[in-house]
Amino acid sequence: MSRSFDIAIAGAGPAGLAAALYLKRAGHKVTVFERFDEPKPVGSGLILQPTGLTVLADLGLLDDILALGSRIERLHGTDARSGRTVLEVRYDAGRGRRFGLAVHRAALFGVLYRAALREAIAIETNVEIEALETGERASLVCGNGKRLGPFDLVVDASGARSKLRQCLGDPAMPRPLAYGAFWASLAWRDGFDQSALLQRYDKASVMVGVLPIGRPQPDAEPMAAFFWSLKPDDADQVRATGLDAWKARVVSVWPDCEVFTSQIESFEQLSLASYGHHTMTLPAGRRLAVIGDAAHSTSPQLGQGANMALLDAAALSHALAHANGVDGALDAYAKARRWHVRLFQTLSLSLTPFYQSDSTMLPFIRDRLVTALAKVPPGPQFLAAMVAGTVVDPFRRIGLAELQWPAAG
Repeated sequence: MSRSFDIAIAGAGPAGLAAALYLKRAGHKVTVFERFDEPKPVGSGLILQPTGLTVLADLGLLDDILALGSRIERLHGTDARSGRTVLEVRYDAGRGRRFGLAVHRAALFGVLYRAALREAIAIETNVEIEALETGERASLVCGNGKRLGPFDLVVDASGARSKLRQCLGDPAMPRPLAYGAFWASLAWRDGFDQSALLQRYDKASVMVGVLPIGRPQPDAEPMAAFFWSLKPDDADQVRATGLDAWKARVVSVWPDCEVFTSQIESFEQLSLASYGHHTMTLPAGRRLAVIGDAAHSTSPQLGQGANMALLDAAALSHALAHANGVDGALDAYAKARRWHVRLFQTLSLSLTPFYQSDSTMLPFIRDRLVTALAKVPPGPQFLAAMVAGTVVDPFRRIGLAELQWPAAG
């Protein structure tokens, strides 16, 4: 790198914090701006795939996150009526000893945030960014009219409802998807596989899931992310019908889940997640790079969101280190992420209706096609690569080598 840049990052989520760590370590002056009064995680649990784990390893944070998460070896789904296995994906069907790591969002946030504090990265809170003004350099325009900067580069990591991407001629908000979910973080209970994401389906209109997510912080007890799919528009009706009625419906689909529903005493313990799909054609332009959900958001069906964000952060840092100036780096960043992002956005959008929709034909096809694919090579290998995020190589273009996977235990 021939020079140090003054860089502003909008958003202190995983994408923004990972980008801040990379860029600060590369010698740039970095300031993170967060709209909340304090940086904090949002949501329940997620799976860090081999892609995201590779980025965390590159940041020197792999041991920290492994100590908190729950190692996932497979994804398993059954039909609620017949008990037939209709989804079986094993990470070990692919290359090496890959695995996923299920974590509470607070765990991932905490690992990244504590690292940012150790690096003395400047984080300013209560900053609501509305727009970007660009010229020779870029300035941020706040909701109160205040201007921040100027900066050599602005990184938009502000999430799916980003306002800054409008500066690149992309004002579109994510297209709402029909189904979302009730989520809750609950105490782990024995009787469920601690190395698997388990799901149970009734066609595609009902999906119940249990994901072991380890501990949000080192001194906490093990937890599970528990979720129930539904249309966000139906949530008020579900609440009006009453908590006991909803619990009875859950248990009728999956009786063993009573150990989780019994922990829920109010709908206030359930977070309603709504999903949308949006992919920027070009996530970079004049003095602005867009990363994470601000650049590409979709259903969590393939579990790629946080992992794609981490890859974006690594890609942007690599581009800045090897390109000639900011403009060249932004072009290199967009090219490096283009095909991986487009492929997985397409896969996610295409597969989601098989698991969350009102269709009766799609789950019929799903239950037979996926089951067959999981048994006949190269089907198991493809499914493993799809979940791992490596159907196309995301590493070479961003200067990373996939980590050597540690053995279990």
